[in-house]
Amino acid sequence: MKRLKQIVNELKLTQAAPEAALLREFIFYSPKMPLRLHQEQLIAASKQFSLQVFDTYFTKANVTINCFSWGNGNRKVLLTHGWASKALDFYELIIELQKIEDLEIIAFDAPGNGSSVSEFSNLMLYADSVKSIALNYAKPDVLIGHSLGGMANVIALQALGLTPHLLISIAPLIRLKENFEQSLNSVNIGAKDQDIFFSNFAKEFPVPVSHFNLTELYELSPDADHFLAYDPADHISPYPFLKEFLDKYPAISAKSFEDVGHYKILKSADVIEDIVQRIQSLH
Repeated sequence: MKRLKQIVNELKLTQAAPEAALLREFIFYSPKMPLRLHQEQLIAASKQFSLQVFDTYFTKANVTINCFSWGNGNRKVLLTHGWASKALDFYELIIELQKIEDLEIIAFDAPGNGSSVSEFSNLMLYADSVKSIALNYAKPDVLIGHSLGGMANVIALQALGLTPHLLISIAPLIRLKENFEQSLNSVNIGAKDQDIFFSNFAKEFPVPVSHFNLTELYELSPDADHFLAYDPADHISPYPFLKEFLDKYPAISAKSFEDVGHYKILKSADVIEDIVQRIQSLH
């Protein structure tokens, strides 16, 4: 979090002509929050292992993701956290999932998040982390993703050709470009400099950021059991984008949870109860 504050302060000082490298760092640097005591205790009770993910865009080298597992059941549940987050931000959900018989709960810190060291992170590193776990550790029966993690789960499943027994998306991001614009607007970056950033993005990745739009990318079968939980007043994942997505894919089961917000939705007792019931009802 300290580095993010430094970046923001530097951007404010160079408002008239922000450096391209600084804008890039602002978008791709994921701020980190330290673990709290109860989260440390839950990690201490986990099985810990690490896997490799190839960083195609930043370092062109392998990076290590730290993974955690609770239980040794036959049914595998994989948790994919959001931006500027970590595995243990699912603390309340993990505690409740541990009460279900025959589960193994798997979570990970994506590159550049939590305990997984990397200077920068991006959506594809999240998706590739999901793929690495599915290919090298256990094929998940249930995937649960929050925010950017919800988008990453869909991308990973489609790349692998997998249909899980249950896919749960909690306040998923639908449009990455608009999310970036929101971040850049928050530090008063003007339209001209935003255009330069997006032009540079398209050269680096090498697709325009508008490519990462779940409404256009989604290819999962209508037969897939996909549940989506959202807050209609969510400012990070705005409802108009979500509605467009759900209107296009009516097979997705969606439920509104009011007054929980983008981040606190993970701690909502109602959301957690709903998720637990859905997993318990799987055969």
